[in-house]
Amino acid sequence: MSVQQPPWSPPTKQTEEPVLRVYNSLTKTKNEFIPRNGRHVKWYNCGPTVYDASHMGHARNYVTQDILRRITDYFNYDVHFVMNVTDIDDKIIERARQNHLLETFRTQTQALTTALLTKLRDAWKAYVRTRVSKGLPENEKVPEGDEDPSWLRISELYRKPEWKQECLRRDEKFDLHYSSARKTLDAIAVAQSQLESGNTGPDAAHQLIDSSKDVLSLSLDIEYKSTVTDPAISRKLAAYWEGKFFEDMVRLRVRNPDTVTRVTEYVPEIVDFVGRIIANGFAYEAEGSVYFNTLGFDNSEGHNYAKLEPWNTGNRDLLEGGEGSLSSKTGRRSTADFALWKASKPGEPSWPSPWGPGRPGWHIECSVMASAIFGDNMDIHSGGIDLAFPHHDNELAQSEAYHKCNSWVNYFLHTGHLHIEGLKMSKSLKNFITIDEILEKFTARQLRLAFLTQLWNAKVDFSESLMTGEVRNLEITINNFFTTVKALVNQASGEGMVSDGHHHFEQPEQELLSGLYQSQSSFREALCDSFNTPVAVDVLRDVISRTNVYINSRGKALNVKLVENVAQWVGKQLRMFGLGEGEKSELGWGQLDETGANANVSREEVLMPYLRSLSSFRDGVRRLAMAKGDTALKDILALCDKLRDSDLVPLGVALDDQEDGKALVKLVSPAELIKAREEKRALAEAKAAKKAASVEAERQKRLAKIEKGRISPLEMFKPPNVPEGRYRSWNEEGLPLTDNEGNELTKNQAKKLQKDHINQAKLHEEFLAWQKNSQ
Repeated sequence: MSVQQPPWSPPTKQTEEPVLRVYNSLTKTKNEFIPRNGRHVKWYNCGPTVYDASHMGHARNYVTQDILRRITDYFNYDVHFVMNVTDIDDKIIERARQNHLLETFRTQTQALTTALLTKLRDAWKAYVRTRVSKGLPENEKVPEGDEDPSWLRISELYRKPEWKQECLRRDEKFDLHYSSARKTLDAIAVAQSQLESGNTGPDAAHQLIDSSKDVLSLSLDIEYKSTVTDPAISRKLAAYWEGKFFEDMVRLRVRNPDTVTRVTEYVPEIVDFVGRIIANGFAYEAEGSVYFNTLGFDNSEGHNYAKLEPWNTGNRDLLEGGEGSLSSKTGRRSTADFALWKASKPGEPSWPSPWGPGRPGWHIECSVMASAIFGDNMDIHSGGIDLAFPHHDNELAQSEAYHKCNSWVNYFLHTGHLHIEGLKMSKSLKNFITIDEILEKFTARQLRLAFLTQLWNAKVDFSESLMTGEVRNLEITINNFFTTVKALVNQASGEGMVSDGHHHFEQPEQELLSGLYQSQSSFREALCDSFNTPVAVDVLRDVISRTNVYINSRGKALNVKLVENVAQWVGKQLRMFGLGEGEKSELGWGQLDETGANANVSREEVLMPYLRSLSSFRDGVRRLAMAKGDTALKDILALCDKLRDSDLVPLGVALDDQEDGKALVKLVSPAELIKAREEKRALAEAKAAKKAASVEAERQKRLAKIEKGRISPLEMFKPPNVPEGRYRSWNEEGLPLTDNEGNELTKNQAKKLQKDHINQAKLHEEFLAWQKNSQ
């Protein structure tokens, strides 16, 4: 009787694939990420305002945005990444103008004169009254006068921490202003002495100007700013710092945007954009400027102002900060209204417009440039959380007013604040760190690891302990893992592919492979959970830990190919995060040179054939020496150890001796090997010193024992070895019979003395023997 087999059917899906959900600042929750156009993602990122050196705040923002961008590649999205450069705004205008005026003044001044000193004194007085006094209590304000006792009092009080902290509370830049005033006053005193001694050449004049630049540039700006109108002056400063910014991004391994937009290249489009907002009824012109009507927009159907942070709509500090220090605000209907177009004042660059010569407001630039590239909608808009209000809220309002829509951005991604050792980064707190400065202490890889171990939208507390503790330990763990796996793979390659008769796929291998599969799922799930890189990094750390346990436990049964596959996957994910570059098949996370690029030459390919030959020679010599057992061959073993511990260490080659007599060849950083060797040597020296101290202590103990045996048992209970009068009579062996009163000793007393007598007899015999041998 035949049995009919059931028809075959494919296996059913056990679990649903996780979907990417991102924390959206618009909804204040995690939303499923669904681009409007399939897998094509329109992404606009707020770029830098380029007027000074890039700092750690920039590193936090742009490295983090780069990580998120790379993760979207991991999910196979096709991203068009656009970033703007703000190359014209109040800060750039002021900085460029002041630099230009100071450099012009310096060039034209070729002698130290009384007039120059007078000019500097007047500039100093004005600076103290307008800048330093901002942080002072009313009773400490500084009036005019070079020798004013109030300044002397301020200098005295400045040395008191509690008073200084109170001034910093009033004005966070108080410390900077005081230091600039102090430096200028000292420079004036030096210049006065030089003038009196006849040293009036250009060097003396330039030294005074350079030392007083903060004070002098402000004075020159007040006096001559109306003469500086050429937009090229601002553009020159912006172009210089833009170049420096992108150089820093290369050093931080941040990928270039697909498209870079600059404000000055889009001024005609900005003028048209503003014109349509006016035509749509959401903006008004006032004395050559154009303002957005926030109240009118908020009251219109389908719109509401400040979607991101509505609770900040009345925050004057944020509103005024968004408008900039040069804004006149004349004719503005509401304090919440913001400038779309600013009428240029004397000393400011300008472009033509229907409302007169002017320049773009800060907020309008991103709306115009993003719309020019992406149209009336984008998938992602990103930037630092400090831009949420008013900048991004204003962008949303004016863009919706222009496009007549209510969903210009689908997902807002805001990176968290950066604090340094628990405090907001500030020059006044002396914790302001430029990218140049941080890269002198830590590598770009270490910085990226630090940001990866913390959530992208959470506050980051950047600290020395974070970098030298968790981050450094993680980097060492990963490096050691790849070093070991590379050595194992190279060793197996050197031995060829000949089978040893075992399949090497038993329970430990199955468990390791099963763990890898689970880790791959967990890794993806972590990234699907709003780019949760801390959890994803923990997954990689756990894979490395389990693989290390497997390597250390399997000995000759080790499945090298399985270990290599695990390491390949770990390396691939690390490279995906931007922690290294290299071919997909490369083992590790990529070797980086000092500029952050991969080394062009593979050390493994060049060195390993020679190292294998050298190691094989050493293996043979060691086996011969150990097999013969001849004492003369100890010198050969010593030479082998010298090769391992001295000759190869500076080359970055580590030979790890194994039980089978063969060495595992590793390529390691020479500095790390030298450090490890010195630590091992120091440990050995400490161990030897401890042993020597123990031997010496034992010798001293033995000498004390011998010295104790110097007394004969016949004399040990008689003066002077015991106090006079303790005993009255003794037997022939020197044992006491009666006490000091002539009473016979008790049995217990006699028994104890007998025992001591026997011990002393032994000690005395040892002493006599030692004495005889010492002669």
